[in-house]
Amino acid sequence: QVELVESGGGLVQAGGSLKLSCAASGRTFSNNAMGWFRQVPGKEREFVAAINWNGQSIYYVDRFTISRDNAKSTVYLQMNKLKPEDTAIYYCAVRRGSILASQQGQYDYWGQGTQVTVSS
Repeated sequence: QVELVESGGGLVQAGGSLKLSCAASGRTFSNNAMGWFRQVPGKEREFVAAINWNGQSIYYVDRFTISRDNAKSTVYLQMNKLKPEDTAIYYCAVRRGSILASQQGQYDYWGQGTQVTVSS
């Protein structure tokens, strides 16, 4: 059974940084694209960043950096210069395929999310 567990969320002041982690278990994901999305209550889940097996990445927020450690089956999201509008629940996701994608419907496995709150 595939499981994704996010961690690293919390409360931070505007201008600060946080690093989210997402550990995957249940199978090997070294060849799969992995991504981060975020959602604010009442709004649709939106794409943040994605990375494929060889480190190629795409971003919606250029203050953030996505990385992965295939040996640990973990994907990270380094978030810098955080703003109050970055406040959301952040979800990691994994595709069965290896091609980068930015639509949530293109991802097959999801974590439960971790709350990020940025105070002004």
